[in-house]
Amino acid sequence: MKKRFNVLVTRRLHKSALDELEKKCNVFLHNGKIPIPKKNLINKIKDMDGLICHPYDTIDKKVIKSAKNLKVISTFSVGFDHIDIDFAKSLGIKIGYTPEVLTNATAELTIGLILDVLRRISEGDRIIRNKKWNVIFGAYDYTGTEVSGKTIGIIGMGRIGREVAKKSNGLGMNVIYHNRKPVSKSIERKLKAKYVSESVLYKKSDVISLHVPYNKDTHHLMNSKIFKKMKKTSFLINTSRGKIVNEKQLVTALKTKEIQGAGMDVYESEPVHRDSLLLKLENVVLAPHVGSSTNETRRKMSDITVKNLVFALEGKKLLYSV
Repeated sequence: MKKRFNVLVTRRLHKSALDELEKKCNVFLHNGKIPIPKKNLINKIKDMDGLICHPYDTIDKKVIKSAKNLKVISTFSVGFDHIDIDFAKSLGIKIGYTPEVLTNATAELTIGLILDVLRRISEGDRIIRNKKWNVIFGAYDYTGTEVSGKTIGIIGMGRIGREVAKKSNGLGMNVIYHNRKPVSKSIERKLKAKYVSESVLYKKSDVISLHVPYNKDTHHLMNSKIFKKMKKTSFLINTSRGKIVNEKQLVTALKTKEIQGAGMDVYESEPVHRDSLLLKLENVVLAPHVGSSTNETRRKMSDITVKNLVFALEGKKLLYSV
């Protein structure tokens, strides 16, 4: 009889994916507090062969050490900075993740934030809901910024960065970008994108959109020194990782009008604290880390997460591995 592996799932997946997993494995689903408290995680993972985790779950050395039988960690995310990758790999544990599938959804949200903050859509919504629209606006009482004709500077030209460039073309934006190295000339032509240095990007962009992974090199990449280099009429968009932006210094830049506005989906600390100074600013649009939150994408992510885990347990090549 074929062995049934024990698998811990830290948060509910799409039903179809969970059903598929239960056909092949003994599934232990955490139904309590999200993210799963570290003490609970350590207790539950001890006899597990596989782990399906999510962002905000801390899969560090202590957690991994407590799982003597662990063979695979499959994360329901494109990012994996919540996992001690080096230590897990040193023990021969395979790591799966879900790139590509959330590219379009995250790029869509990026464009949504750009349109929202430049045209002041959420700000207008608040005015009406708070019953402050008491008179018809004059010609210059409530104006936004047109997106068409503006220059978007993309930092990080990976899958999501390229999709944002493609969608920006459709809005009539000029695309410049900076990456560790330029993409091929054929891709540049297709995306109508021009490679520039970081300093040129900061100086020329009307919108700067971040699409880099979080690591020691990108920690607080966007800070007061950079904000001073940007146009006073420019906007910052972040749908990548919260700690790439120094939030405290961003708040100062927004309050002093060093830059004109920002659109954020990710933050240094999540959920955003109720006392966060970001909440008091009108020139910032805030989304609750929902870049991949579409029905279509979440179902695909669930399917890939389960397949990565099952393939690893069966000794097969993962769909996507770190």
